[in-house]
Amino acid sequence: MNKLAVPLFVAMLFVIIVGGSWSGSIPPYPELILLYIGINIILTVSLNLVNGYMGEFSCGHAGFMAVGAYVSSVITVLLFAQDDVFGAPLLPAWSSILLFPVALFIGGLAAAIVGLLAAVPSFKTRGDYLAIVTLAVNYIVKSAIENIDIIGGPRGFMGMKKVTNAMESVVDAPWMVIWTFLGVVVTILVVRNFVASTYGKGVVAIRDDEVAAEIMSVNTKGMKIIAFMLSSGLAGVAGGLFAHVLGYINPGSFTIMKSTEVLVMIYLGGMGSLTGSCMSAVMFTLMLEGLRPLQVWKWVVIPLILILLMLFRPEGIMGNKEIYDVIPQLKRFFRIREREEVESYVPVSN
Repeated sequence: MNKLAVPLFVAMLFVIIVGGSWSGSIPPYPELILLYIGINIILTVSLNLVNGYMGEFSCGHAGFMAVGAYVSSVITVLLFAQDDVFGAPLLPAWSSILLFPVALFIGGLAAAIVGLLAAVPSFKTRGDYLAIVTLAVNYIVKSAIENIDIIGGPRGFMGMKKVTNAMESVVDAPWMVIWTFLGVVVTILVVRNFVASTYGKGVVAIRDDEVAAEIMSVNTKGMKIIAFMLSSGLAGVAGGLFAHVLGYINPGSFTIMKSTEVLVMIYLGGMGSLTGSCMSAVMFTLMLEGLRPLQVWKWVVIPLILILLMLFRPEGIMGNKEIYDVIPQLKRFFRIREREEVESYVPVSN
């Protein structure tokens, strides 16, 4: 039963959220907030892989999110929606349910390729060059999108609501809630398993001491590139979900302000903590919505809260710990085993 504890908990949470949305028990506005929370969890966990576990500093995550958003949106609108630019849909509506996750994956793959183009030159240097390169990539992606007229340019791109309507016409279900929930679960599992793997331990070794990691024959450059591509790809998946939740995107949605929001969530939760990333994404999203009546003044209150956090708890809510480090009883629930140290040695007989 212990082995089934986490899957059963996830399944129960899935049934509650999706069932509540399907039955109409969750009103549209709270449902939208839940979707934003899920997307922010994906963004925060993915960036934490680079900034938290690897110890580098990337500050252009919104650029990779934009690539995934536009690529996946163009694919789905081209295949499943009647559009003024692309014309009639190429595939029937029933195939949208099967191919939508494929479109998200392709969007994530495109974002990972852009991440590779950014990582290769920046990781040949040391220091804060990655921050400069990713900041430049954010502006390059935004400017490039503004100058591609076929996808709307600065006016933006729409038609994604027709895709979600096509899925709902086949099976009347809250599909974006389902895809977002599955995206959150897959993101957490992928990053957790990657960091906990033997290969992923090299990422943490780079953060602790890159020179020592190289001496211990860790391929630091290759490890950095793989981790950065994975982080960028997951950001692209979040961008695809974001585009289809709103039904409309424009380059203004992916400015440096969006990247700053993700950075705030990481430092709020704690560097190198998946639990902290999830908690901060929930708290920050609710904080943004709660302060919405203040309009632009909320960006005075939120940085002030961040300053107070850095003064009194610079490690964030969780630091680099997980929930089972704070509550040891949860280790059995999450099936985490401590390494048993060998206390006695059997002498070797000659």
